[in-house]
Amino acid sequence: MSESYQVIIIGAGPIGLACGLACQKKGLSFVIIEKGALVNSIYNYPANMRFFSTSEKLEIGGIPFISKEPKPNRDEALEYFRRVAAQLKTHLRLFEGVETVDKKENLFEVKTQKSCYQSRNVIVATGFYDLPKLLNVPGEELPKVQHYFTQGHPYIFKKTIVVGASNSAVDAALEIHRKGGDVTMVVRGDQIGERVKYWVRPDIMNRIEEGSIKAYFNAEIVEILADQVIIKTTDKMINLPNDCVLALTGYQPNLEFLTHLGVALSQDARRKPQYHPDTLETNISGLYLAGVICGGLETHLWFIENSRAHADMIIKDICHK
Repeated sequence: MSESYQVIIIGAGPIGLACGLACQKKGLSFVIIEKGALVNSIYNYPANMRFFSTSEKLEIGGIPFISKEPKPNRDEALEYFRRVAAQLKTHLRLFEGVETVDKKENLFEVKTQKSCYQSRNVIVATGFYDLPKLLNVPGEELPKVQHYFTQGHPYIFKKTIVVGASNSAVDAALEIHRKGGDVTMVVRGDQIGERVKYWVRPDIMNRIEEGSIKAYFNAEIVEILADQVIIKTTDKMINLPNDCVLALTGYQPNLEFLTHLGVALSQDARRKPQYHPDTLETNISGLYLAGVICGGLETHLWFIENSRAHADMIIKDICHK
């Protein structure tokens, strides 16, 4: 038998939790379905990661976030959102992946690995961290290639290539270097990304300038082999002896899931979903988007700080109806 709610929320990240708090405040019945752990994306961040935003800008539902430093780290964020989620415990369904979402007349039916739910309103707050952008080169399937970085310890004394020049790539390169690893960065552009945290960017640039971290700019990997990697620069091919490859080239939302739901996407490279800017309701009545998924492939547009307001916007519209 199906469980019926006024709102179904898919995704238990910070914005999904914010939507749950907004439902709770308005007295709506709701359930939050999450295929992984609570705030699964933050859980998979590097162990020593520190946020760009200050703690008060990461707060949701008016619940204070106190950290030791102005900019909290990953563990502090996990603890904060655990405390937030304690207020929503009976509404959470963790490690329960959504398999299908069908709409019949005005009612959505959401089937998961464990149960079936019905509602007139569905909020998709699935983030973007689960699908890495692939290099699409021969050898990417080798065990030595990883798309996520947790900590530097496994890379001690190894020759590691870090692909990318964003925050995740720079953080990984610096930590592996400090742990005694031999780090080489392969960067498609001509410099370290300008969005890299302002207190970190000078550090990586100084390490590259002094030669303790090697870097190839205007370069890309063309093939990964068991004991080496072949890269292409503007004027030549280079074979680099190699033990590990960290392809930290970014992540993308599950847009295929949205298209299966019937959500219209822009036909340009951004692949932006269609939704009303004031209510975040998509072209499918009763189906809303919240958080970073609103940006399509432009994943830098939305983050916790500026999308936490989505929760109140959506619930206000649902209550109005």
